[in-house]
Amino acid sequence: MADSLLFLTELMGMRVYDLKGRRIGRVRDACLSPRVDKVRVDQYLVGGEWTWWTVRHDQVATISLDGIYLSDEQLVPYHDDVWSLRMVRDLLDQQIIDAQGRKVVRVNDVTFEMRKVDDHDELWVLEVDVGVRSIFRRLCQGIVPPRLVRRAMARISPHSIRWEFCNIIEPDPQRRLRLNIDMKGLEDIHPADLADIVEELSHEGREALFESIDSEVAADTLSEVDDTKTQASILESLDAERAADIVEEMAPDEAADVLAEMEEESSEAILDEMEEEEKTDVEELLEFDENSAGGLMNSEYIAVPAGGTVADAMRAIRENEEQVDTLTTIFLVDAAGRLAGALPVGRLFLVDHTALLKPLAGEEEVVSVPVTERRKRVEELVDKYNLMTLPVVDEAGVLVGAVTADDVISMLRQD
Repeated sequence: MADSLLFLTELMGMRVYDLKGRRIGRVRDACLSPRVDKVRVDQYLVGGEWTWWTVRHDQVATISLDGIYLSDEQLVPYHDDVWSLRMVRDLLDQQIIDAQGRKVVRVNDVTFEMRKVDDHDELWVLEVDVGVRSIFRRLCQGIVPPRLVRRAMARISPHSIRWEFCNIIEPDPQRRLRLNIDMKGLEDIHPADLADIVEELSHEGREALFESIDSEVAADTLSEVDDTKTQASILESLDAERAADIVEEMAPDEAADVLAEMEEESSEAILDEMEEEEKTDVEELLEFDENSAGGLMNSEYIAVPAGGTVADAMRAIRENEEQVDTLTTIFLVDAAGRLAGALPVGRLFLVDHTALLKPLAGEEEVVSVPVTERRKRVEELVDKYNLMTLPVVDEAGVLVGAVTADDVISMLRQD
């Protein structure tokens, strides 16, 4: 297998020979054309004394450590091509995302596989090298003969990433489109892991990632980023319409927190692009002091009439299926919307669907807080009563929101 491999550090500077065996220059770079083939090297840029020439993959007869021999000498001067990904200029020493290892790495070298296709040799990108071996090759490049370098590095363990697991970070949206680069492979990563990746990226890298992934995934990921300043910076880097798409997918309390951290002009531009219902929810939360129960609460909760049945509660859950993954409590309210009880969701599955909710919830007084309650008191109550959800009421006792245990945990982590 080793004989069929070639490294970018070996390819760079490699001599190129014409049909008569005369040297016409050295390799300066190698290009992929991702829209044509994502792995095959499409062109070699060969530098002569005065200019660079373009060698197509089908003009190459053989490739080895001894050099590249051509089968066709009809070369054209090189002109920068927006449809090409250059290995040295665009990949070497750049940050990329290892989707399998869920981390950000820096490219030190690239491994190609040499293949014989229709009587000529081609290079196919196999791996990106990020370990000590690749650094060793870089240090020896142009100083020690490649065969000696290979012999010396045989004792060093390789550290590389398969090309199909590499996500290239290209800040320019137009160039991402031309190069057929997307971040879809990252959408299967857990948002918490993706948030860790985001925090390692440069400002431009974060912008490129959030412009490329699905809005729902972007919202979940943004919510997992610990620092609200970083969250705000990411949204401010996007255009208002794209930022609004992401904010609409966030929980209203989380959306309000990040918008409150932004410059007023930027947050207003995003709110203007949001759908009316989501916009209203967020604006109501922005009116509260961020260190009060009102500023901490989420306006997404499920409440049913206190005189209702289990069937009514199950219907309400089905109508709010986006909350199912985190739902722990159903709130009971009277005709005026005042808090009248709280019922753990699990109890709904223990009785007949005709059972009344109020007796099922019991007579125990529900622990709640007014919207003006201070943050410290909210934390104390959640801890004291081991609450998963703490209801928040207004001056008249009307249920207006709820603080969840994960909200409190996030606050404590920030502290």
